[in-house]
Amino acid sequence: MKQIVVFTMQGCGHCQHFKGMLNENKIEFHDRDINQYPDEYEMFKSAKNDLVPAFMVIDEDNTDNSELFAADLDFKTLEEALNLIKERI
Repeated sequence: MKQIVVFTMQGCGHCQHFKGMLNENKIEFHDRDINQYPDEYEMFKSAKNDLVPAFMVIDEDNTDNSELFAADLDFKTLEEALNLIKERI
């Protein structure tokens, strides 16, 4: 089973839009506001970059298969980000 964790920031229009897209596509996700979960976000930031929204696809059966995705590195648009998630769930 796969779990989606989305890193967002309060007041971020792109983050709100992305969460709306996930909800419209009935994709369950865990929202992690970077101000409320700074330790988790620091771990992500050290592996990728500090742009939000960003997300992780966690393979609960095999955490070695978990993936991190960051804006500008792995996707340029929110539609690309959504498609990355759809391909993996």
